[in-house]
Amino acid sequence: MVEANELKARLDWFTGTEQYHRHFTGLQLTDGVLFLAENAGAHWLVDIIASYQSYLCQDDMLRQYQFWTLKVNADKTAVVICERDTDDVVLKQEIERTDFPLDEIRLYVENGVLLLPSEH
Repeated sequence: MVEANELKARLDWFTGTEQYHRHFTGLQLTDGVLFLAENAGAHWLVDIIASYQSYLCQDDMLRQYQFWTLKVNADKTAVVICERDTDDVVLKQEIERTDFPLDEIRLYVENGVLLLPSEH
């Protein structure tokens, strides 16, 4: 697993994607999200986001765009939040324990593609 400072610096280098990677649910991942999953041990985060897609895509707005945030607390508990827009929370999922190296990360789902903000 990559240290937090190195992970942040390396994630900033992703400004697009060369190819899309298919999650078994059909959700497409960018190179940056795949890097995050592999280097931060965060395949579980991708799985959480992917698991809600059939439910969320019933909403026309969420079918096009979703804002996802993982917030890690000092005690290593966390919460995964999906928003329709700023401060328009659609769902929250509590995480009992995580070793995710960053205090927070934000991801987007845009038209079935999970991406980093820098890849937008």
